[in-house]
Amino acid sequence: MLSADAGVRLTERKTVFTPKVWNNRPLFTSTLKSLKEEHNEEHTCVPDTHIPLARYETRDSSVAVLRDVMELIEKFTFNPKEGIDNPAMVTAEDTEHVSNPTPRVCVLRREEGEIFGFRLRVERGRRGHIIRQLNSMGVAERSGLRDGDRVLEVNEKFVDNVEHMEVARMIQVSGSQFCFLVLDEKAYNQAVSEGRDLRELAKASRGEGWRPPRLCHIKKDAPGLGLNILPLEGEKGKFTVSPVRGGAAERAGVRKGDRLIWMDGAMTCELTHSAISRMVKKCSDHMTVLVIDSDSEKSYACRKMPILPALADAENMPYRPHRLHLVLGPEGYGILLRLEKAGAGRRVHMVREVDNGSLAELGGVKEGEVILEVNGESTDSLSHDEVVSKIRQSGQQVTLTTMPPQGHDFYTKLGLSPLLFCVDFTSGSPEKKEIPVTLNPPVPSIEPEVDVQIDPNVRCCKLLRGSAGFGFHLGCVQQKPGTFISQVAEEGSGLLQGDIVVEVNGQNVEKESLEDVILLVKRGGDTLSLLVVDQKGYDWLKKNGKPITVNKLATISEVEESVSSAGEPQTLKTDDLSNVDWT
Repeated sequence: MLSADAGVRLTERKTVFTPKVWNNRPLFTSTLKSLKEEHNEEHTCVPDTHIPLARYETRDSSVAVLRDVMELIEKFTFNPKEGIDNPAMVTAEDTEHVSNPTPRVCVLRREEGEIFGFRLRVERGRRGHIIRQLNSMGVAERSGLRDGDRVLEVNEKFVDNVEHMEVARMIQVSGSQFCFLVLDEKAYNQAVSEGRDLRELAKASRGEGWRPPRLCHIKKDAPGLGLNILPLEGEKGKFTVSPVRGGAAERAGVRKGDRLIWMDGAMTCELTHSAISRMVKKCSDHMTVLVIDSDSEKSYACRKMPILPALADAENMPYRPHRLHLVLGPEGYGILLRLEKAGAGRRVHMVREVDNGSLAELGGVKEGEVILEVNGESTDSLSHDEVVSKIRQSGQQVTLTTMPPQGHDFYTKLGLSPLLFCVDFTSGSPEKKEIPVTLNPPVPSIEPEVDVQIDPNVRCCKLLRGSAGFGFHLGCVQQKPGTFISQVAEEGSGLLQGDIVVEVNGQNVEKESLEDVILLVKRGGDTLSLLVVDQKGYDWLKKNGKPITVNKLATISEVEESVSSAGEPQTLKTDDLSNVDWT
C-alpha cells in the first residue's frame, strides 16, 4: 500500500495524483485528460475529481482507476445548453437560503473626539438606505455594522420608506448614541423579492408585548411629586417606581411597577438610591423621568439594547417643536427674524413679528418662537444672514421648525435635542391641522391639448473651489438617474436650490448616478462648470423634445428675477442627500 504522503505515477504522461482528504480517508486528485489519452476512452469532461487512494496499489491498476472515475462522473454530465453550472457541483454557499431573515440591532456610541465612521447612501438600482465605507475598527464596525447592510429602523422608528435626507436628520439629532436595526444585503434582497412586510419584520424582532419607554413630565403639586422609588432587590442599579394614586406622577403617566431608567438627564443605573432621593428632594416644581414596564425592559435586555430617551414616547412632554410647511405669497412669508441672546451665552434665531393674516400666521408661526431648523438644517451654527439667505433660496416654499424659547431651555437642561420630539404639521396630529392657503385667484382652466409656453432658465455656472468647497450640495431621487442642486451655501454662484444638473464640465450627466456625478466634480480640480436648468423648464424642454442650450452666464440677481417671475412655484421631487458621511 502507498502512504498518504506519497504521489503515484499512473501513466507515462506523468499524471500526478495529489493527496486530499475525504471522510477521513486520503484522496488523490486526477487529471482526466491523461487518462483519456492513455486508454482512448470516451468520457465527459469535468473538473478534477477526487478518488480514494486505497484503490491504487500499483501502476497496473490504471484501468481500474479509469473505471472508477467513469462511475463517479456519471453524475456530472455536461450540457452545453446549461453551461458548467451543474446542479451536482453547486456549493452550499451558492444555494444558501435565508429561511427567516432576522434583523440585527447595532448600538453606536462614540466618545468625545471619536467619529462614527460610516457612510449612509442610496444607490442606483438598489433599494433601501445602505451602509458603506466603514472605518476599520471604528465605532460603526465595532457595533456590528457591515458593508451593504440596509437600515430598517433608527431609534426604533421605521425608515425604509422614509426619504434619505430625513433619515440622515434623525441620526444627526440623536447626538453621541443611537440604535440601528439592520438586515444584511442578502436577507434584505430576499425579503423584498418575497414581498415580505419589512415593517412587520422589524416589529417582530422586538417580541410580543413590547412597548416603548415613556418620558413623563411630573409637575409637583401640594403633596409633592406623588412618587415612591425603591431599589430592586438583588439587582444593582435598578429601581422600581410606585406612584401615589391620583398624584402628580400618576397624572403624568407613571404606572405602578414601572422601572426607572433616567431622570432629569441622569441614567439611574449610575446612581445610588440615596443620590436619587436627594435629586427628588432638591427638584423645584417639576421633574422629567424615563420609565418602562418590566416586560418591555426584558425585551431590551434580550436584544442587548440600551433604553434611551431618544426611543421614548414623548406625548406627555410639555414642549414639542412643530415643523411648519409654508408657501410663499405675493408679499412674502410675513415674518421678521432676529438673532438674540439666550441663556448660557447662547444665541437663537427668534421670530419677532408675524404679519396679521400672513401665510406665516395661517401656517402656525408665532411671535417669540425660536427657529430650530430651515428645510431640515439646524440653525445652531448659522449666522442671521445665513438663515435669511436659506429661506430666500428655498424658492416658493420653505419648511421651518419652531418652538417657544422656554421649550428650548427645557431640553437644553435635560441634555436632549428638542428635534428628537418634532411634530410635523402635516402628520395629522390632533394638536395642529394644516391650513390650506390659496395664494392667488383661481386661474381659468386650460384645455388639455393647449401647451403653455414657458422660458426655461438654462444657465452655465462657473465656480471656483473655496475653503469650504464649491458651496453647494447635490441630491437625487432614490433609484432614478439624474441629480439636482439640493442646497446652496453661498450667493453669487448662479445656482438655485432645485436646479437640474444637465452637464458637468461639458459632459452630459442626465442619466448618471449621483456617485458618478460627484466623481466628475472631483476630477475637475479647483474649477467647475455646471449646465443647469430650473426643474419646470427642464420638464417642459423634455416634454417638447427641445435641446437644452445655454441662454447666458447668469448672475444670482438675474436668476432670482427669473424665478420670481415664474407663473407657478417650483416643486422639487425630493430633497434627498444620497451620500451622508458619518465622520
